[in-house]
Amino acid sequence: MGSREAGADGPGPPGPGPGEPRFPFPYTPYVIQEQFMAALYGALEAGRVGIFESPTGTGKSLSLICGALTWLRDFEQKKREEEARLLAPEESGQEGKERPGSAAAAQPESQGTAGEPDWVTAFVQKKEERDLVDKLKVEECSDGTRGNGSVWQGEEQIRRKKREDRLEKIRNNVQLKYAAKRKRSEEDETKRLLQLSKEVLSEGAGDALEQLDHNEEELILAEYESDEEKKVVSGLEEDDDDLEEEHVTKIYYCSRTHSQLSQFVREVQKSPFSKDTRLVSLGSRQNLCVNEDVRRLGALQLINDRCMEMQKNKHEKKSDEENGEKKRRVSRTVCPFYSYEQMQFLRDEVLVEVKDIEQLVALGRKTKACPYYGSRYAVSAAQLVVLPYQMLLHEPTRNAAGIKLKDQVVIIDEAHNLVDTITCIHSAELCCAHSQLLQYMERYRKRLKAKNLMYIKQILYLLERFVAMLGGNVNQNPSCQAVSQTGTVLKSINDFLFQSHIDNINLFKVQRYCEKSLISRKLFGFVERYGSPASAVKSSKENQKLSGLQNFLLTLQQGADTEAGTPQSPVVEAEHEQVRTASPLMQIEGFLSALTNANQDGRVIINRQGTVGQSSLKFLLLNPAVHFAKVVEECRAVIIAGGTMQPVADFREQLLACAGVDPARVVEFSCGHVIPPENILPIILCSGPSNQQLEFTYLTRSMPQMMDETGRILCNLCNVVPGGVVCFFPSYEYEKQIYAHWEKTGLLTRLAVKKKIFQEPKKANQVEQVLVEYAKCIKRCSQAGEQMTGALLLSVVGGKMSEGINFSDDLGRCVIMVGMPYPNIKSPELQEKMAWLDKTMPRAAGQPPSRVLIENLCMKAVNQSIGRAIRHQKDFASILLLDHRYARPAIFNKLPQWIRDRTQVKPAFGAAFAELRKFHRGKLNAS
Repeated sequence: MGSREAGADGPGPPGPGPGEPRFPFPYTPYVIQEQFMAALYGALEAGRVGIFESPTGTGKSLSLICGALTWLRDFEQKKREEEARLLAPEESGQEGKERPGSAAAAQPESQGTAGEPDWVTAFVQKKEERDLVDKLKVEECSDGTRGNGSVWQGEEQIRRKKREDRLEKIRNNVQLKYAAKRKRSEEDETKRLLQLSKEVLSEGAGDALEQLDHNEEELILAEYESDEEKKVVSGLEEDDDDLEEEHVTKIYYCSRTHSQLSQFVREVQKSPFSKDTRLVSLGSRQNLCVNEDVRRLGALQLINDRCMEMQKNKHEKKSDEENGEKKRRVSRTVCPFYSYEQMQFLRDEVLVEVKDIEQLVALGRKTKACPYYGSRYAVSAAQLVVLPYQMLLHEPTRNAAGIKLKDQVVIIDEAHNLVDTITCIHSAELCCAHSQLLQYMERYRKRLKAKNLMYIKQILYLLERFVAMLGGNVNQNPSCQAVSQTGTVLKSINDFLFQSHIDNINLFKVQRYCEKSLISRKLFGFVERYGSPASAVKSSKENQKLSGLQNFLLTLQQGADTEAGTPQSPVVEAEHEQVRTASPLMQIEGFLSALTNANQDGRVIINRQGTVGQSSLKFLLLNPAVHFAKVVEECRAVIIAGGTMQPVADFREQLLACAGVDPARVVEFSCGHVIPPENILPIILCSGPSNQQLEFTYLTRSMPQMMDETGRILCNLCNVVPGGVVCFFPSYEYEKQIYAHWEKTGLLTRLAVKKKIFQEPKKANQVEQVLVEYAKCIKRCSQAGEQMTGALLLSVVGGKMSEGINFSDDLGRCVIMVGMPYPNIKSPELQEKMAWLDKTMPRAAGQPPSRVLIENLCMKAVNQSIGRAIRHQKDFASILLLDHRYARPAIFNKLPQWIRDRTQVKPAFGAAFAELRKFHRGKLNAS
């Protein structure tokens, strides 16, 4: 959001009243921004779950920043004052006495709590207060002894002071710190090279066969011990005082994409809180890794696997050195950026100055420190943590990142698709990997411990049963096995477990084994090394043994890639050519984890298509609330925010109510737009120029007269609307169909006289090019003497242009919605979701929940699409909804309020056209 001068939007709002918070702001805020911040502050203070809606262009990000950080500033101040009050009796020798204003002193003697005697209440309160004092106080003596002259101070105060002193030194000595760190880094590199030279000289040529054996050691699984048997210990120094620092109260801000997070951080940098807020940005290794050899792997799972393997190499090397072991072994690659000292330094630099992900990566390269782990070390001391909401909503990922939600604040922005996001995160699709694992086990059977063999055999059995459920046999090529009965079948979790004969296996233990034992990474390394003819020619015997594996891998991988719509890439060895496939056991781990959900909360989808290689198993999560419940239970407050949150029934019923949130804890806030009412003209059009009623149902929308009528509406509009017109269709198929019809009838040629026509591409990498050409055309046509008045962009609801793209100013002077984009109700997944809702949720206003779901899905998509046009205070646009069904109250009321309040329903085209011509001519003359 760009800045504006104070008072640019007229007189500012009245100042806050007595006792009300004051919100620092970079300029005079809009009235609605003041209202937004006040409502946000109140929700955080009261520990509410809030649903906040603020249209794009109203400064939502800055309102979230200033409202939330003002609350955090005040909260920390109150906390310090409370600590000082509790510790004051110790300093004055009044231990055990009541102080005015304390909780116990304020309690009336005649009243108890919940019917308890007042002395019990007073005792409990006093005990809680004493426990807090015991936690806070630390005795510090100037001479190091106990006795008179000791000063009681809060432990958190001491840590806070220590941290602030350290960060202040860094602020004042940045160049000095850089020089010192670089010098140490160079010295470490020199030592490493000298040590490597000594090892090479001492080993000599060595025995080739022994060298080969050592080379395979890294593929052998270490003896597995479960969490109950062994606590997994990090390779980092545990005695560092900084790592023991407790999490300060913080705000976790989540959004959907890294670009949205970077934009938010830039808003923080422009805010009044930029200098005194400790902010850290978290992201995936794919976005934060600075090791070019690892980054070149491309795929996220490959990057994760290689990073973890390099860490393990470093920890094992350190362990060997500490134990004095002198094994002859091949030198394993370790990451030069995984330096504990350097990452500590990066952590402090992150806390000193607000940085977005790009700046964090640049700092990591400059200081030779890993931004991925360095940023995680900064989480405990940070006040504002910025991260993708997939990372926060998935508990294992959350725990791995060191995120602790207890009594913290979570703000989830761009949350209009939150229900679907949680569903997708916790659903899983299975690609079988039986052959690879079997070959791995056979090769290393004699060198694997008994517990590893037991688990591997269990996984093999599971995979065998999964393939059998698809109608196949693991001993045959999946692409050559025809499926006898094609189609999609949905089963409950229990039915699937019983029918596949795996109900006697503890899936929790197997899934944990896949996660903890590194079997996925070992198998990946095995396939990488021996999964292609190039690497399998080490011996004729080995080549013969693995030929079947190579065949299976290639056909299976190609089948999986074809289904996923990704380029086909066989598994190849990667000394110089990079591998592009991840360990298939990662998918198995995800699928097993999904099967541990409660029976009523999910379904297994068995999709049999042609051959076994084309078929798949998929888990569908029906109840996303079970994974959101822990977030709302642990957090002090949760804010779900977005530019368009209507309709909110999905959030209230499917997410919050099912997660056990008390309706009294939920608060809703929706503000209007900053644009004047005369800058927007939304119209619901019920019939076209030839009086054809507009109803784009699946059966009627393909009728020639309906497509002709749509074309005539667009021709008329392109004559009076300047600049860009964006027209949304329900699907790619319908957009293609109507385009071909217009081309055949000559209507496309008539449209092209006034507007150059662009189509939304299906491929994401072509979107930018189309948008650039679209913008160039509109700019060129705005110059005098041009016959064409702009451009027409044919887009698809739910496609690349319907979210995240801004059609501001001349890029979107009119947005047209053709029909109502209802989802495909014939989809087995959607039918199961509808049936589940009808069974578990109450009826709303006489409608079954399944019907409400369909309407909500439709209107969420509509609202996202039509919100693309108005992007700032002085912007203007018309919005045209082509379907008489939009005028029905149940549908009409699900439009955003700022659009709904200004919408006109026009039964005939003539009246609508007159309004549109008047609107755009008025704006043209005003400019």
